[in-house]
Parts: sequence; structure tokens; C-alpha cells
Amino acid sequence: MLNNLLSLFLKPNCPLCQRSAEELFCEYCYEKLTSCELNFDQQQKFLSANFLLLSWAKYDREVKRALAALKYKQQKDIGEALGIWLGEAWLKQKNKQKYPHLIVTPIPCHQEKLKTRGYNQAELIARGFSQVTGYPVKSNLLTRQKKTEAMYGLKIKERKENIRQAFKLGKDYASIPKSRSILIIDDIYTTGTTVEEAIHILQQGQLKTIGVATVCRVKV
Repeated sequence: MLNNLLSLFLKPNCPLCQRSAEELFCEYCYEKLTSCELNFDQQQKFLSANFLLLSWAKYDREVKRALAALKYKQQKDIGEALGIWLGEAWLKQKNKQKYPHLIVTPIPCHQEKLKTRGYNQAELIARGFSQVTGYPVKSNLLTRQKKTEAMYGLKIKERKENIRQAFKLGKDYASIPKSRSILIIDDIYTTGTTVEEAIHILQQGQLKTIGVATVCRVKV
């Protein structure tokens, strides 16, 4: 009896609604989140002949809430959970067979943001993704040397100027064989300007990037 009462009171609260939850999310929020999942044919597409984009979900209401809680409310466990779902989508697409030896790297945060927030949300997503796929994560392959504005509301030309020269190769670069291909991880894919700049820097270091995997994307 005592154990049953203790287990009732010690259950974690859902990070999105604070209801009691058996797992990370309560049943209600879990259903709402997974309802945003893209179907199999929508999750993956090639942006060019050899560059793929994989997204787990559409950028919809519940996913927006989850990402806001991850980034602004210190709910770090959400990042790992979303990364795991992204990794499962990657495996369902048979990508582990196509790309067995990838290195995963998250889009980096600027140091000021890291000090304020305490973590990079894209890195947490990458860690969850790695749990499922088994790919190694190199969190310092890229670093952000320029403090950029928020991209929301910026036009394409403004986005490109905002992110230009924002990244440079980091301390992990020296330890990566040039024969290994890179997969970039981020939370949201909107216009692709951030990813394009990251690819440009990786190419300068003679590293091949095969694609980007994101929790969600704006346009399906």
C-alpha cells in the first residue's frame, strides 16, 4: 500500500502540461505530439541529387510547444525524446543501410546563448538521434563565431546575410577522417539558409555533407 502511494506521488510531471505521466509525456501530450508526425512518404526528400532532408514532423502547434519548452523552459529531456523519434524515422527510411558510417554534428549555438540557456538544443536532439542510430556525435565540429539575429520574420536575402560567416570549424575537426561523411542535425528546417552556410564551412574543410535531419520542417 505504501509503495503504491509513493509511486503515485513520485511520478514525473509532463513537461508540457504538468499532468502526471508514466513516461516523459502524459498520454494527452504524447498523442498530440505524435499526431504531428509526417507520414512515411513526406518525411524524407532530396533537396538536390545527393543531398537529403529528413524531418520527423511538421512544424505544428504541439511541436512548437515542445520546442519552446526545450529552448526556453529548461526542459532538456524533450530534446532527447525528439531526437529518438527523429532517429526512428531515419531507420524506417532504411538510411542506416545507405549511410552506415556517418558522423553527426548539431548546428551550434553562440557562446552567449550557451551561457544563458546552458545547453544547445540541437546537440540534445543529436544525442537522442545517436542513441537510436549508433552514429557518433561530434558537437564541436562547427562553432558559431557570429551572434546572429533571430531568423523569424527575415526575408531570404536578410537570412543569408544574417548567417553569412556565422560558423567556423571547431576543435573536433582535426580528429575526423576526411573519408567520413557528415549529417547535420537541427531542430527546425525553414528555408535552408543556416544549413547551407554550415555545409559551405564543412566543404572548406574537405568534408562531405550528405544531408540534414531535423525534428520538424515548416513546409511539407
